[in-house]
Amino acid sequence: MKRILGLVLVLVLLAGCAAGFAEGLKAPDFILEGFDGEDSVRDWESNAFFQRMEERTEISFQFRELNKYAQWQERKRAILAGEDLPDVMFKAELEAGEIRDLYAAGILIDLKPYLEEYAPDLWKLLQENPDILKAVSMEDGAIPALPNINELQNNDVMWINSTWLNRVGMDMPETAEELTEVLRAFRDQDPNSNGKKDEIPLTFISMWELRFLGHAFGIVDNDYYVSVKDGKVTSSLTSDENRAFLTWLHELWEEKLIDHNGFTSADSLRQITDDKATIPYGVILSSSPLTVVPTAVMNAYRILLPLEYNGEKVYRDLAGRVVCGAFAITRRCKEPEKLVSWVNYLYTEEGSLMAQYGLEGKEYTFREDGLWEWSEDESTVAQYVLTRQTIGGGAAVPGRTPVEFQEKYVNEGTRAEVKDLFELRQYTELPYPLVTLSKEDEKTVASIQKDLSAYVETTMARFVTGDIPLNDEQWALFCETVEKKGLSKSIEIWQKYIR
Repeated sequence: MKRILGLVLVLVLLAGCAAGFAEGLKAPDFILEGFDGEDSVRDWESNAFFQRMEERTEISFQFRELNKYAQWQERKRAILAGEDLPDVMFKAELEAGEIRDLYAAGILIDLKPYLEEYAPDLWKLLQENPDILKAVSMEDGAIPALPNINELQNNDVMWINSTWLNRVGMDMPETAEELTEVLRAFRDQDPNSNGKKDEIPLTFISMWELRFLGHAFGIVDNDYYVSVKDGKVTSSLTSDENRAFLTWLHELWEEKLIDHNGFTSADSLRQITDDKATIPYGVILSSSPLTVVPTAVMNAYRILLPLEYNGEKVYRDLAGRVVCGAFAITRRCKEPEKLVSWVNYLYTEEGSLMAQYGLEGKEYTFREDGLWEWSEDESTVAQYVLTRQTIGGGAAVPGRTPVEFQEKYVNEGTRAEVKDLFELRQYTELPYPLVTLSKEDEKTVASIQKDLSAYVETTMARFVTGDIPLNDEQWALFCETVEKKGLSKSIEIWQKYIR
C-alpha cells in the first residue's frame, strides 16, 4: 500500500512539474551531482552561489547533492557502471584511479579540446604552470577532470606556543637539538603558569603524524615511503637517517618531551573547548591548532618553520597545491562547452571569491585600512553565510583559492598564520609527483602497502616507545622485513612513472 501511495505521489509531482513547464517555467538546463562534504547542512537548491551563477550565466541545474561519504562512494561506482548519469560532477572528490576508470569506460569526456576557447582563464593558468597541467592530464594528454588549486594546501605542520617560548626566554628552534632544548624548557619551567608540572611539550596523533618530524633528518617520504631524488625513486625506511630519527624520537619519549598518549589518543580526546582552561601543549603537530585548542588561544600558536639538516631546510608537502577531480562532465551532456565556460569563472579571482566568501558589500566589506571583515558576527558567518551564501568547505570546489585575499583579513592571528604558511611553502617538497598508475600497478601497490604500512607504522612506534630496542639486531630485522614485504617492488613500480 505504501509503495502505491509513493507511486501516486511521484506521479502527482511529475504532473505538477510538467504543468509548470507547460505554463512557461524553464526546465533545468543540466543535472549537477556531487558531494558537499560529510554531514553538510548546505542546500544547493537554495544556495546563493548557484543563484548568482545562474544570474551571471543563465545556466540552471537540477541538483543531486549527497552529504554522506559512503553514499557518494557508492554513487560513484554506479556512475562508473553507467547508471543514471548526471551531466556534470561537481565537488566530485574523484581519486586518480576513479578518473582513469571513468574516462576509460567512456563515462567522462576529455575537456582539453574545450579549454582554450571556453575556459581561457583556466587555460592560461595551465599554460603558465606546467606542473598543474601535468597533474590533471592523462598519459594520452586528455583532461577528464578539473582541479581545485590551493597555494596554501592543508599540511600537517609544527605549531609552537610562542607565548610559552617568550616565557622560557628562548628563540624559535632551528635544529633538532635546539627543539629538544625548547621542549625541555617547556617541561620544566611551568610556561602555562599554573604551578603544576602538567605541560605536554609536544603532542601528536599516531606514527603517521610523527613522521613529519623526519624532515629534521632530511626525510620527506610520502605515505608509500618513497620520494624522488635526481629522477630516482628511493625510500628512507632502511636508511641511517631513519634510524637516527627514530633514536631521537625514543630519547624524546624517555624524557617525556612528547605526548605519551600520542599513539592511543585522537583529536576528539585531546581537544580543549573551554576558553578558560589551562593549555598544556607546547608544540602541536596538526593541520591547525584549532583541532586541539579553542579559538581564544589560537593566536598564541605560530608555525615552526622546518628544522635544518646538513645546512638545508626541507619539509614534506602533504598533497601539493593541486586537488584533482573536483569537476567533470559526462557523456550525457549535449553542450559541454557551456559547462566549461560556467566553471571557468571559478578560476578567476572574482569567481573564486564569490564561491568561497560571497560578494563584497554583502557578505564582507573592505575597511579604510585595506583589510576586510565579515558583514556579520562570527557565529552568523559560520551558521548562515558559509552554508547559505558560499560553496567552499567540505569537498574541494573547482577553482582556485584566493590566497592574497586571506592575507588581508582583519584578524591579526589569521594574517600571521597565512604569512607563516606562505613562508613554509618555500621549504616544502612534494615527495613524489601526482601521477595516475595503471590499474594493474595500482592493485599491486595497494596489496604491498596494506601489509607494509601496518608493519612499518607499528614497528617504528614500538622503536619510539622502547617496546622494541633499537639495536643492531632489531634494526637489521626491520630492514629485512620491509624488503620481504615488498618495498623494493613498490619502488620499482613507482620508478616506471618518473619521466
